[in-house]
Amino acid sequence: MKSYRKYFRNQSLPGMEVGTDQIKGLLPPPVQKPCPKGAQLIDLVAPDQFTVGNMPLIDAINNRKSRRKFSDQPLTLEELSFLLWSTQGVKRLFRDGLVTLRTVPSGGAMHPFETYLLVNRVKGVEAGLYRYMAVEHKLYPLPIDAPDLDQKIGVACKGQTFAGQGAVTFIWTVRPCRTEWRYGDDSLKDVLMSVGHICQNLYLACESIHAGTCAIVAYQQELLDDLIGVDGYDEIALYLAPVGKYGQEQDS
Repeated sequence: MKSYRKYFRNQSLPGMEVGTDQIKGLLPPPVQKPCPKGAQLIDLVAPDQFTVGNMPLIDAINNRKSRRKFSDQPLTLEELSFLLWSTQGVKRLFRDGLVTLRTVPSGGAMHPFETYLLVNRVKGVEAGLYRYMAVEHKLYPLPIDAPDLDQKIGVACKGQTFAGQGAVTFIWTVRPCRTEWRYGDDSLKDVLMSVGHICQNLYLACESIHAGTCAIVAYQQELLDDLIGVDGYDEIALYLAPVGKYGQEQDS
């Protein structure tokens, strides 16, 4: 057996046997990465005010495909709000705010992910880098001076220039400590499955607003980490997907 294949197998939770932080009685890490005190956050459209995304689920599933060509049409703030809520929206906090129930599943409800956004064309939102504050359902503008991000994202994705050409590019990172608190050394399999749930929700939500996306896992790790300002150890870029209104279609 090739050595990496062991990670496909359940390991009988050996991490639990040696004592995870949960078993030790330690509090879990925060449910989301904090932003600086006093940061000016951008309000998004609340889920109970959505007027988009009403396509029947069977149609969204049937239409789902990877789309790599986008038009110049911008997304609306409501559409972006809907996509963010569909992929990482918080429905409820419980256990004294230490755990969240969201619009996607995650092992033990740990939800170790953060959503970064390269915004190119969203009505009412300046172009630039943002992070989704899921608990507040708001956007945090990142104070990162990085010109030509659309081109740099394409370079980081090994020449896949479309990666930075959508109206917005979703970039998901993982903070492993969230899942490790509960599952220890068995966290890898859960993290990788859980981020897939997020991206599939993005695919279906995009189809429901007549937009498209394409999941990308081929990228240069250090370049992508540096672009969004994460250290690549305590927080690691994991997956990305550009989103835009339909251009010339390409099936996948």
